[in-house]
Amino acid sequence: MKRSALPWLLSAALAVAGAALHAQPVSKIKIGLVSTLSGPNGALGEDIRDAFNLAISLNEGKLGGIPVEVVIGDDQFKPDVGKQLFERMVKRDKVDFMTGVVFSNIMLAGLPEAANEKVFYISPNAAPSPLAGKDCNPFFFVASWPNDAYHEMAGQYATNRGVKTAYLLAPNYQAGKDSLAGFKRFFKGKVVNEVYTKLGQLDYSAELAEIRAAKPEVMYAFLPGGMGVNFIKQFVAAGLNKDIRLLLPGFGADQDISRGVGEVMLGINDTAHWALDLNNAANKRFVAEFEKAYKRLPTVYAAQGYDTALILDAAIRSVKGSINDKDALRKALREVKFDSVRGAFRFNTNHYPIQNYYLREVKKDAQGRLVNLLASPQPIMANHGDAYVQDCAMR
Repeated sequence: MKRSALPWLLSAALAVAGAALHAQPVSKIKIGLVSTLSGPNGALGEDIRDAFNLAISLNEGKLGGIPVEVVIGDDQFKPDVGKQLFERMVKRDKVDFMTGVVFSNIMLAGLPEAANEKVFYISPNAAPSPLAGKDCNPFFFVASWPNDAYHEMAGQYATNRGVKTAYLLAPNYQAGKDSLAGFKRFFKGKVVNEVYTKLGQLDYSAELAEIRAAKPEVMYAFLPGGMGVNFIKQFVAAGLNKDIRLLLPGFGADQDISRGVGEVMLGINDTAHWALDLNNAANKRFVAEFEKAYKRLPTVYAAQGYDTALILDAAIRSVKGSINDKDALRKALREVKFDSVRGAFRFNTNHYPIQNYYLREVKKDAQGRLVNLLASPQPIMANHGDAYVQDCAMR
């Protein structure tokens, strides 16, 4: 008996109709931005939010030529709040993309809410090591730097300077553990102590007493936001800066920290993938427009938030607005080309960046302001990726 071709034809027609629907450009893009916008660490999220919105504003309210709505939520530095915001934005607000989170523990809590619904999350900061390796995710992209990278550069710089002993300090969460692992990966001297403090801790009197007793050549601390402001103030007040050199990751000596600490920041070195004075047209425009719009100088967080918007702009433009075709959009993100404020940038196969890293120094500019500028135009490492990419199954 001859079988009817009707079911097959109907199925094929539906498949073609579905493909056509996915290939259609959308008329509006909705982006969910969850970040820490209050409390001692609120300045970090504010910089990401403001720079992200600045890029959209300079693009006449569009990304990829399509009007954009940004839905903003404050995670209050709480993973459970971050997770709830992710769920609400993805399931109720039906956002097309997610971004914004500062801290790895909050991002790890919220990411499954987006990835499980096939919503791309473009990270302007948090980039934990598991997601660079065995837990890499097709819906997760990093516009900043792997959690280890700044710290790897600090370890390499200390090795280059012949430092023999170092004391390490970080908060007890994923990024803190990644930070000190990164420093040790490239530091050839002796680590005299490795201490993990409570996340959000602001009093370091006990740790400072231990540092004084250990007498290291270098004190390396990963303490973002208000934690870093308080630690540096207390470190200097205790007189430890007279005998121990303080070396920091980029955000640990950035504009927000310098504003809070004051002139004792002068001469402190830090490592980063971006600086105010990086000599490229995109960066010059970004720094000028950010200061014009917000009456303050941008930080690395701001640079990353701005680049996140530029990545989305380029990828959406590449698929001609057809963002519902997830495979085409993922390919466009992986191969994205745009004028980054950091200069050279490309995604590795695990969706983490390959880029240059520099030594910076806190100085005064012509207006007498504390600014974090390149100590040398030559990178500590060029085209550097991460230590975990070989464990990622995505190719």
